[in-house]
Amino acid sequence: MKRRERKRPKAEINVVPYIDVMLVLLVIFMVTAPLLSQGVKVNLPKASAQAIPQNKEPIIVSVDAQGNYYLNLAANPNQPINANDLVQQVSAKLQQSQQQGAEQQVLVKGDQNVDYGKVMQAMVLLQQAGAPGVGLVTQQPADNNQH
Repeated sequence: MKRRERKRPKAEINVVPYIDVMLVLLVIFMVTAPLLSQGVKVNLPKASAQAIPQNKEPIIVSVDAQGNYYLNLAANPNQPINANDLVQQVSAKLQQSQQQGAEQQVLVKGDQNVDYGKVMQAMVLLQQAGAPGVGLVTQQPADNNQH
């Protein structure tokens, strides 16, 4: 008498679809990651300072080594902006924030090779636009023991 063998179901998980999904996600992240960094390439001075807590995106005026101004909220943030347009756009954004009852942070990123007067001129323009206070953006030094 021959004994019948029962076929048991296999308890294996087919992981091929999961690998396909992971590869698609990897490609998507590789393509979108460079697009997430926004702004103008500025060589920031190094300084040790506490980070400022942010509840919404601040207004950032960048001053490159040639003394050109850039505004992160402009239609094209990588295009230089003149002083009049800078004052008008920042003023409009500050008024909009005040109407919403929120305080808007205003920051200046100055290249370490730019003339100090250009950074001060940017701060004066922001003051003319109605900014109650202006912060300076720096970069953490590589060695935190340096002062």
